[in-house]
Amino acid sequence: MNKRTDKCSSSSLQGNNNLLQRLLTRGAKSTAHAEFLKKYRVEQLLVRLTQLAILIAFVGFWEVGASQGWIDPLLFSKPSKIWVTFYKMLMTGQLHQHIIVTVTETFAGFILGTLSGTLLAIIIWWSPFLSKVLDPYLVILNGMPKVALGPTFIVAFGGGYGGILAMAVAISIIITTIVVYSSFKEVDSNLIRLARSFGAVKKQIFSKIVLPASFPTIVSTLKVNVGLAWVGVIVGEFLVSKQGLGYLIIYGFQVFNLTLVFVSLFIIAICATLMYQAVSYFESRILKNRE
Repeated sequence: MNKRTDKCSSSSLQGNNNLLQRLLTRGAKSTAHAEFLKKYRVEQLLVRLTQLAILIAFVGFWEVGASQGWIDPLLFSKPSKIWVTFYKMLMTGQLHQHIIVTVTETFAGFILGTLSGTLLAIIIWWSPFLSKVLDPYLVILNGMPKVALGPTFIVAFGGGYGGILAMAVAISIIITTIVVYSSFKEVDSNLIRLARSFGAVKKQIFSKIVLPASFPTIVSTLKVNVGLAWVGVIVGEFLVSKQGLGYLIIYGFQVFNLTLVFVSLFIIAICATLMYQAVSYFESRILKNRE
């Protein structure tokens, strides 16, 4: 009886020790995780403060340099003058229509370029014969400066929104096609063979294996296309537009009002940053839900 009691006591003690060890291990992990989060927040704060310091130093040097004559204010203006011009034009409503036109064109070009490039990548992946035929043409089109084709787009699609959208799509579609198609090809071939061994058809392989595996790349391509869409739209507005931020830049050069040029560049930087941040947020939400 005593032996059995001792054995039960020993088992109970061992169980308590194991439980205590698990609790201590869990507590150690929680402490380590908390330390990691604290270091991460501190690092992020330092990064933001450094970025802000660089921006303030750059703007301050620009302002002082232009005021002291180190920088020619006629050519490079100065931040205070740019801000005053921006505020006056904003309050009088001179900028609203230009901003709306350019942002609308950029968003449309961004969507059309991304969808067209992804669709073209799917078609090429679907047909190995077509992929072999189009491969050298994709390489050539990717290396060709699309800006040089601007006059051709204007003649083909007209001097209005059509030519500007064509310019934006032309710049982003080839990059999107190449990146997405490369992602399709990099999917694990063993998974595809396994699916085929179970009788999966090509449509099922694409929808269940290839597309889900390439989804992060497709979403990441959106961030690249933000910048490309802005480039295409601004270049298109350089050539044909009578309104928009690109038109303001050209007009500023023509009348030698470089402050107006910098105001337009300032607005483009803000709008492009906001659009990029929106796409980044969309990417994080989509990938989080996917996980």
